Amino acid sequence: MLLSTDASAIRDAAQLLRDGRVVAYPTDTLYGLAVDPRNVVAVRRLFELKGRAETTALTLIAADLAQAEAAGDFNPLASRLAAQWWPGPLTIVVTARSIIARETLAGGTTVGIRVPAHDVARALAGEFGFCITATSANRSGANPAVVTDEVIAALPQVDAVIDAGGVKGGAPSTLVSAHDGRATLVREGAIAWDRVVRSLQ
Repeated sequence: MLLSTDASAIRDAAQLLRDGRVVAYPTDTLYGLAVDPRNVVAVRRLFELKGRAETTALTLIAADLAQAEAAGDFNPLASRLAAQWWPGPLTIVVTARSIIARETLAGGTTVGIRVPAHDVARALAGEFGFCITATSANRSGANPAVVTDEVIAALPQVDAVIDAGGVKGGAPSTLVSAHDGRATLVREGAIAWDRVVRSLQ
């Protein structure tokens, strides 16, 4: 199912997520795959669709900081990073709230969350009312999708695709751990690590 980016279509997409379905959507970097991170069945289906190892945790996208805080425990360092870099391609790893399915966390206790600089992605999370998963819309190990045709070709079983045209592509979000009160680089990405370090000085 191909959906537009208007408010009615975003409402339809949010309802699909409530029904345990998988929705592909645009972000400020790549197309992502959304499910409800609290729904064990939906999370398992997402892993199956991607062919992704269930030992690899999923990151989340939030509409705003308040929504992010409903999914993770933002200590002072995490809050500083969020204030400095959101909306934008910085994923902050914090201690997960118990409401998040353990399958989403790959059995761990932390979760990566970000607020993207993309109106449609934020609107989808906002309409859904909770954070959504943010894994790239491709089979694991394959090139990430930057247009809807690539999403559909790679993942024909996805339930819906929100078509916003092409997205920027390039590097994924930079992943920084802050759950223990120290900023630690987990994955280099769209924001250079040295810029993150300087922003905390």
